[in-house]
Amino acid sequence: MRRTEVSTPEEDALWEMLLSHQSEEFITQKGLTFTYEIRGSEVFFSRKTKSITRATVNVTFRRAREIEADGIVIDGPKKLGTFGASYLYPVFLKLGVITLPEPETVQLRLPEEEK
Repeated sequence: MRRTEVSTPEEDALWEMLLSHQSEEFITQKGLTFTYEIRGSEVFFSRKTKSITRATVNVTFRRAREIEADGIVIDGPKKLGTFGASYLYPVFLKLGVITLPEPETVQLRLPEEEK
């Protein structure tokens, strides 16, 4: 018997967000552009022949929340450690699901004028 997974309200909101951003361009960490399309409960990425299920999206979402709750910066898809992370990472990043710290600003000192 197959187990039916129940999504949380946060996961449902994420799915709605994903639905509204279909066909937008995203860029992988390696610089490859891609789009995605959702059919039923599957996400199809333009650069990939296999789909990613909604359940996998939810697992990746939960994993991202756990990692960030532990104070770890998710600075690449490998930190997610899930199937399809190379594509879900840039989508989550662009949609604000994953946040990166602001780069520190470096103040440059201009040479003082000679007197």
